[in-house]
Amino acid sequence: MLLEIEKRSITNALWKLQEADQREILTLIQRFELPEVLARILVTRGVNIENASDFLYPLIRSLLPDPFHLLDMDKAVSRIIRAIKNNENLAIFGDYDVDGATSSALINRYLRAIDIHSIIYIPDRVDEGYGLNTDALLQLKKNGIDLCISVDCGTLAYQPIEDAKAFGLDIIVVDHHLGTEKLPSAVAVVNPNRLDESSPYTNLAAVGVSFLLIIALNKSLREQGFFTNKKEPDLFDLLDLVALGTVCDVMQITGLNRAFVSQGLKVMSARKNVGLCVLFDALGILEKPSVSRLGFGIGPCINAGGRIGEASLVQGCFPPMMMKRHIQSR
Repeated sequence: MLLEIEKRSITNALWKLQEADQREILTLIQRFELPEVLARILVTRGVNIENASDFLYPLIRSLLPDPFHLLDMDKAVSRIIRAIKNNENLAIFGDYDVDGATSSALINRYLRAIDIHSIIYIPDRVDEGYGLNTDALLQLKKNGIDLCISVDCGTLAYQPIEDAKAFGLDIIVVDHHLGTEKLPSAVAVVNPNRLDESSPYTNLAAVGVSFLLIIALNKSLREQGFFTNKKEPDLFDLLDLVALGTVCDVMQITGLNRAFVSQGLKVMSARKNVGLCVLFDALGILEKPSVSRLGFGIGPCINAGGRIGEASLVQGCFPPMMMKRHIQSR
């Protein structure tokens, strides 16, 4: 049975409620004790009895895929583990927006948590433009960097990656931007939006892809006995950054992203990230973090660094991290 309702606004504009299957609406009302208007909205948005639980109560453990289903994930993890075992110098090259900053900070924080030193390089928006560039990569190599992980950029950086390969700098690309049939000559290109990729997780922000990389890396390290004599980090503590990057890159908050944001807001509420806490306090945000606060309050402040000066101005939000003009090897 289809229920159709029309209403007139105070200005006599016609408001017509979208048609929805009344049986599905009633089922959601009865099963989840929802108000009729909420059940109707969910049904019109494609939520049904099969997926309503994941939508209303999104959990990482029920929605998280095997990260190794992504092409080249095994290559990326293998190369990073080799770098760890050989005590190589690591750099993370990120975009200057919130997604790039959170992706860079996420990987950097994980590596620091397992006692691996890494640096972060964020290009200058005006002088260098978007993405990898040969001059920056060459400078990283001269400063002793052996492996560079490119986040939120790199899928289309054919020439800079080819140049890096020529002077002995390995590149791993962790990205979510749409690619072409051609892939850069990187060690690995982990991107759910590769044209040859079959992953259904095409709506992830780069920070979401980076989190899957960290999960895969942590799992492999555990299996190899890396944590036998040291504490294994709690990956859930990193979800505040995943939530922030996902919201501010305007990804759809459905499926896995919904779980990332839901759980990430809880982590953020615990106020473990000193930099984010300072930013919340400076903005006078006293209530619990919300999607709107991230998207319209925190995000623009972080983005402002790259737009009015240097992206390194936001480095205090994600300690410990090092940005442009602070490059150094171990």
